[in-house]
Amino acid sequence: MLSYTERPNAARRLARFTLDWLNRLKGVDVLLFFIVMLLKQLLFNRLIHVPNMDMDGYDTVVAIGTLGLVTFWTFWLPTRGRIIALIVLDLLLSFIMYADLIYYRYFQDFISVPVLMQASQVDSLGESIGTLLHAKDFLLAADWLLIIPFAVYVIWKGRSDLRKDSYEYGYSSQRRPSLWRKVIIRVAVSAAIFAIGISMSVGNVNEAKKTWALGLFDGNWWNVSLYNVTGIVGFHGYDMYRYAKLHWIDSEQASAEETAEALAWKEARGDNRQALESDPTFGEYKGSNVILIQMEAFQNFMIGKSIGGQEITPNLNKLVKESAYFSQFYHQTAQGRTSDADFLSNCSLQPMMSGSVFIQYANHQYNCMSSTLKDNGYSTAAYHAYEGGFWNRNTMYANMDYDTFYSKKNYQIDEPVGWSLGDTSFFRQSADIIAMQQQPFYSFMITLSSHYPFTMPESEQKLNVGELDGTLMGDYLQAVHYVDASIGTFIERLKAEGLWDKTIVAMYGDHDNSIRDWSLFETFLGQPLNDLQRELILKQVPFIVHLPDGKYAGTHTNVGGQLDVTPTILHLLGISTADKTLLGQPLITSQPHSKLVVQRNGAFTDGTVYYMPSSDNVAGNGKCWNIAANALGDVQNCLGAVEDARTELSMSDQIVQHDLIASFRAAAVEASADGGKETAADTGGAGK
Repeated sequence: MLSYTERPNAARRLARFTLDWLNRLKGVDVLLFFIVMLLKQLLFNRLIHVPNMDMDGYDTVVAIGTLGLVTFWTFWLPTRGRIIALIVLDLLLSFIMYADLIYYRYFQDFISVPVLMQASQVDSLGESIGTLLHAKDFLLAADWLLIIPFAVYVIWKGRSDLRKDSYEYGYSSQRRPSLWRKVIIRVAVSAAIFAIGISMSVGNVNEAKKTWALGLFDGNWWNVSLYNVTGIVGFHGYDMYRYAKLHWIDSEQASAEETAEALAWKEARGDNRQALESDPTFGEYKGSNVILIQMEAFQNFMIGKSIGGQEITPNLNKLVKESAYFSQFYHQTAQGRTSDADFLSNCSLQPMMSGSVFIQYANHQYNCMSSTLKDNGYSTAAYHAYEGGFWNRNTMYANMDYDTFYSKKNYQIDEPVGWSLGDTSFFRQSADIIAMQQQPFYSFMITLSSHYPFTMPESEQKLNVGELDGTLMGDYLQAVHYVDASIGTFIERLKAEGLWDKTIVAMYGDHDNSIRDWSLFETFLGQPLNDLQRELILKQVPFIVHLPDGKYAGTHTNVGGQLDVTPTILHLLGISTADKTLLGQPLITSQPHSKLVVQRNGAFTDGTVYYMPSSDNVAGNGKCWNIAANALGDVQNCLGAVEDARTELSMSDQIVQHDLIASFRAAAVEASADGGKETAADTGGAGK
């Protein structure tokens, strides 16, 4: 008779029974795992509650498919090993979902590899975690109460009990299936689950990429949008693949020769800016505060226009007369759109041809205005009343050395307009913060109300747009008029706070308005448009710089682009950029200087000609327009600058993709240690 201590207790008997049951019903453990994890994904979707992203039939199929890809390999293992592997997967995936949930509530995004590489991003949750916890969140780990004790039993007691039970149920060595038969069955089952998983997950995602999610994986503007296609498990799988492909698989280390060539090229740009430091404008506004406003979809053809007897931008029209206004200023964005404009204007480097630097290279080093000003004693802050994770701003802004990023969670949505908070309330609430900001300060602000599709409340539709009423163009004019009024109110607030005469206030449009029906433009402008006119409408945005004393006011016709914003502001503040990796040059000098404004697709202008490349990329097959004559000219007049434009794009790509600023700094430190001069590379800046 067994002693008391040898008798199995109820819990042990239950565990033994469960283990034996799972051993007999081959694969039921995987089925249970699928059911539990699918329920957890449904719960996760409800907990984050992203509008218009509830799990439907498509999402469920994809979720099942991704679970298949996660578990197919467990069939290679014996029963006990498979059970342990599934328990570990349950714990791991549950923890990931829980971490994503907490991170989403704070940053409106999911944890990704670049986020983990930027450790401070996660550390910033710190004291806030307690406020982000909800009681129902623990349902994500409810099954742990059972599976953790069961896992302990399986690991410590399961082997002997399973062996004992196998003999009790007649599995003698003579009756056990052959080893090869076991292997074949396991491989076949594993392969079948893998194939089904690929079909249900990757197959459906690829189909979505061709239809309703077209362009999403190229743009990569928000991880949550990717989650809407892939599910949470699929998102993390794709995120790891994306990072590995970008930084390991497709990444090639720049050679010593390429690095030296890029260094020499960027130093030549720095020498040009250094030569301008003898200009009387250099340092003329040293110590001034800086407010830079990026205006959503604000195009240059709006300035000075009226409709129905009303000025569309009366406040900007007035500001143009009191400020330096650049009438030939171009956005240089690509697929990254708003994030590209931000990167171009603050970091003075070209965007990527595909995707966004903010997403792909957020952990690389740059010489952005925010970090340079911070190094020079400025307090720095970014303001945008939208989700902080959109365009990966949380991560990128931390790398750009902003002291604070005020995103949607920091604003009271008391005036909902379009995508988020109306710009009038946005400027008012931001001004409350700016008024308390330590001086000198740098405040970077991004408006939103004029974002496509320009949905304005009826109470804010104050223009009589005539025959354009009900069209996208009519809606765009209403939105621009509203934003103009919001900026006018903000300027009055700055004057009331005594900041207007102490601050450089600059603003620019980020990109075009996405309207592609040219008949609407022709109706508004009252004339047919040729290819050059269309290109100029698409690419030209306003750039307005108001200086504390109103100096240099008037229309400046010298050509410029978003790459020139940071060099212009830093030049006026008297902060040298000779040793910085910046592509632009100052636009406000005593004597205007000629320059080339290069577009991401290889188009360029010097203010007199506009070159449009051909689809075959053969230089001589492009078109060279004479801007003043509004007519096609001899392509030979443009060919001399084609190579310069291509070199700029190539060098910028090398600097960004290969993180060459980090290499430049390392070389400078080494040269300094060897007694050399630290003139060969950047000092200070983002990503230190």
